[in-house]
Amino acid sequence: MLIGAFVALYTDELLSAVIALGAIGFGSSGIFLLLRAPDLAITQVVVEVITLVLLIRATMVIGAHTAGGKKQLLPYLVAGGIVGGLFIFSVFTLQNMPEIGSSVMDRIDDAPSLYYLLQGLDLTGSTNQVMSVLLDFRAYDTLGEATVIFTAVLGGLTLLRKNGRAEPNE
Repeated sequence: MLIGAFVALYTDELLSAVIALGAIGFGSSGIFLLLRAPDLAITQVVVEVITLVLLIRATMVIGAHTAGGKKQLLPYLVAGGIVGGLFIFSVFTLQNMPEIGSSVMDRIDDAPSLYYLLQGLDLTGSTNQVMSVLLDFRAYDTLGEATVIFTAVLGGLTLLRKNGRAEPNE
């Protein structure tokens, strides 16, 4: 996914950028499968295939010609800082998560429903029991769905950007 992101950023061909963006989307689908979220993986694949077909077709219609000017360093530094911050956040988050596939039953001696009735409000800081379940379990699912939508929007913005890439002067 990181290689695809660099290709999408640094390539001079619009079609190559769209294909690299597709690789990022399919990579995120694989990550969803590793995290045992097949519903998100299927959604990501469907969105990615439809988006890629539309973006590649639109690229062929408008042509993959690029235009632009000199490259500035600040946007790349900001993007690198954001990616680095997200990486550090992800490392700390993944260290504190329970092992993939472990049961909620491993955390307590009773049923999960009793666990959330007794401790859900304290663990999540929510105001009622329903929100404690939504904040604990469903937040990851919603984050994954937002990632799918963000990837599709990023693909559209890649294609529809006003300033394209400059063709090298020969």
